[in-house]
Amino acid sequence: MMRGGRYWHGAVEKPKPNVSRRLLFRVLKYAKPYWLHIAGMLLSITAGALLGLISPLIFREIIDVALPEKDILKLNALALGLVAIPLIRSGIRIAQRKLNVTIGEGVIYDLRVALYRHLQQMSLRFFTNTRTGELMSRLNNDVVGAQNAISNTIVAFATNVITVVATMAIMLALEWRLTLAGVIIFPFFIFIVRRLGARLQKLVRAQMEHNAQMNAMMNETLDIGGALLVKLFGRIDAEVRQFAGRAADVRDAGVKRSVMGMQVSTLIGLASFLGTALVYWIGGLMVIEGTFTIGMIVAFAVYLERLYFPLEALTNAPVDFAQSIVSFERVFEVIDLPLEISEKRDAIHLDKVKGALAFEDVRFRYRIEEAHLLSDVERIGRFASVDATRSGDRGRRGSETARSGGAHQARDIALDKIAFRIEPGQLVALVGPSGAGKTTLTYLIPRLYDPSAGRITLDGYDLRDLTLSTMARNIGMVTQETYLFHDTIRTNLLYAKPDASQAELEAAAKVAHIHDFIMGLSDGYDSIVGERGYRLSGGEKQRMAIARVVLKDPRILVLDEATSHLDSQSEALIQDALSQIMRGRSSIVIAHRLSTILAADTILVLDRGLIVEGGSHNELLNQDGLYARLYETQFSGQRELA
Repeated sequence: MMRGGRYWHGAVEKPKPNVSRRLLFRVLKYAKPYWLHIAGMLLSITAGALLGLISPLIFREIIDVALPEKDILKLNALALGLVAIPLIRSGIRIAQRKLNVTIGEGVIYDLRVALYRHLQQMSLRFFTNTRTGELMSRLNNDVVGAQNAISNTIVAFATNVITVVATMAIMLALEWRLTLAGVIIFPFFIFIVRRLGARLQKLVRAQMEHNAQMNAMMNETLDIGGALLVKLFGRIDAEVRQFAGRAADVRDAGVKRSVMGMQVSTLIGLASFLGTALVYWIGGLMVIEGTFTIGMIVAFAVYLERLYFPLEALTNAPVDFAQSIVSFERVFEVIDLPLEISEKRDAIHLDKVKGALAFEDVRFRYRIEEAHLLSDVERIGRFASVDATRSGDRGRRGSETARSGGAHQARDIALDKIAFRIEPGQLVALVGPSGAGKTTLTYLIPRLYDPSAGRITLDGYDLRDLTLSTMARNIGMVTQETYLFHDTIRTNLLYAKPDASQAELEAAAKVAHIHDFIMGLSDGYDSIVGERGYRLSGGEKQRMAIARVVLKDPRILVLDEATSHLDSQSEALIQDALSQIMRGRSSIVIAHRLSTILAADTILVLDRGLIVEGGSHNELLNQDGLYARLYETQFSGQRELA
């Protein structure tokens, strides 16, 4: 059904493609860098079209002159001409194809790079609210569809226009009455395309959306984490059934699209036969009357065939282009998403950072405006009962949890009235129950998010006034979940400092107590860590992350001491590594160990997004509040190890 000019299917809003002048100019803008190639292609198209007009005239000369006069020399020359013209046109087509491919692949490159660059600049909030599979669909399927609009649709349009104009001109010059008889069926072309073209366009959009759904599911369940979850819960058959359903949607949409396309082509073909029969009938009468030659009818029949094919394509061009423009719309939708984390034009770059960090009445909410989000493909509930909790059945405007990036952040305000200061070289420990906002607070420091209110300063400068490179260079972070690329240990470490020497790599690895382990591997630093580092244990991955931060050598450290799930040996090694890298740096740590808490200059206790207590270990124990209770339940058992 329709609402406000938009098509709705279930809970998903589906705007109709709007082929506006602005959108057309924007599409053509991507072809602008290739104007020399386009000019060469237009010249080749024109040359090919003009050469194609000579063959019917040769047929006429053979039938009306060479054969009746029994002129063998002329017949030989004309026959050679019929051979030479296709050869020349083939050479022109090869050159044209090369130019066309250069333009098309160039547009793919430009679009992909622009899209990838913009996605890399999006905030973490965007990625917590967007399926990776949907992004892959935009980067692959939609970019190729957009490329088709430039390298195929527009090129075909130019070719057909030139062919139609040239063919009509020579046909009118030969016999205007037969020309009118041949084009009288043209209104039928327009009627057929307008009637069925809109339906075909909807089928194309539906097929693209079903493809995006299927890609999103593949990316979600074939990822190492997703595959592990499927196996652990014994859901292989269920996932296969669900995938089969989505693949069936793609199949059915493809069948409907092909059948509809064939219906359009068949009806247009019948109209073309009608026009050809009309020309032969009228031309035949004129031959009988002696006002026309047989050779002229043959030439006209050939011209008519060469006129109808481009005319059919031209009447179909608006539909074809509208179909291609859907891809451009989906690509531009991503490129046009506003950047939540952006760098000011006059941003300040700090060469040297002392490390004074201050939160000034900071407030943060995970809710995100729809303008900052990618429009979802149609979401379909995975199963009526068990799988209803996965994002399939909530529709475009799902629950706050779905849009917040985590169930523990379901409350509207994640952080409120956060105010504290870290002096250079100080250590601040964050403690609090799960979901209190500790991780969210640490994510604000490297500007993974920006505060909804208040400000955070570094050496007195608002973080939003500094260059992003200043933040990246001077803030190092070790998260609870370590991410490693499916590459070598060396490559993963060099991500922090691409120009680091082997000696620097080894020094950082020794600080993190991972060097001996690496050297024990068959390939040493060139060993592959596997997808997301799955070939390494939890402690080894954590020490890799620490070595990476050591190599970066930042002034400010943000650490989530994820040691509770590690064995005692790994835990001791990581604790020793952390104590070394925190020396002389401003550090803010989500504390899991009593030793970190006791070493902290200040302990901040968070609960439901608020700092409810602050002070030293003894001061907080004396207050007999939340910290005292957390100490008894979480930390007191570590006293012997402290």
